[in-house]
Amino acid sequence: MADHLGATVRELAGPPNLALLYPKALLTAFGRRGEGLPTTQYLRRPVTVDPGHLARYAEVCGFTAGDELPLTYPHVLAFPMAMRLMTDGDFPFPLPGLVHVGNRITRRRPLRAGEPLELRVWVENLRPHEKGRQLDVVSTASVAGEEVWTDVSTYLRRGGGSSAAGSGERAEPPAPTAVWRVTDDIGRRYAAVSGDRNPIHLHPLTARLFGFPRAIAHGMWTKARCLAELAGRLPDACTVDVRFRAPVLLPATVHFASWAEPDGWGFAVHDAATGRPHLEGTAGHALSD
Repeated sequence: MADHLGATVRELAGPPNLALLYPKALLTAFGRRGEGLPTTQYLRRPVTVDPGHLARYAEVCGFTAGDELPLTYPHVLAFPMAMRLMTDGDFPFPLPGLVHVGNRITRRRPLRAGEPLELRVWVENLRPHEKGRQLDVVSTASVAGEEVWTDVSTYLRRGGGSSAAGSGERAEPPAPTAVWRVTDDIGRRYAAVSGDRNPIHLHPLTARLFGFPRAIAHGMWTKARCLAELAGRLPDACTVDVRFRAPVLLPATVHFASWAEPDGWGFAVHDAATGRPHLEGTAGHALSD
């Protein structure tokens, strides 16, 4: 990972209050934002897992409940810290309109529910994109000083892109290995366990305010649901990298497909009727930093 010796580390006594941060997130659409990336790094320790919350998360995402944390679970523990960082005044972009376009998680070994975690969150790698600018929100989980889990969420701010977009040609979707019927309440159910109560996920009326005809599923729910399908097929040390394509409009029927690759698995989620891609990903042995 990048060198963060110049970071200002702010240790938090508890999780930031998302009920206060969401109104603040909406207000970031007004007024001047920072020009570069903030140098703040938020830290929480120790963070303990609530077994009841873990069980509810597993149920919503399709995992079998147990002592081992699902690969995506620490993301929800770090999410309030990421929201705190992105609503700070020196974060360069307003949150309304910021698009979560990708997520890569590396696990160096499985995490257990009884292990106290040290969580850190920061932002890095502001860069041009053909449709605007991108940056990464990085979250890590350490146990006894050893970093064992790293999450890189890539966000896109549209506007002022560096080049023309691609042709938009769509490849034939792979043959499905499972069919999901995604209910219209999955956004509210995932919001309840993740804390991500972005209005675009909660109700058709609030989603329309942001340009969506219906509420949409969370990208991280879709990734978690894919990993539930891949249960038992990933090594202890693994990297799972996904790109979020078109949103899943709720309710929906989608096709999940997985296939073997030389170093693990490829997988994808497509609309069952149109073949439109929602998510594309790879899963395999852990990549070096």
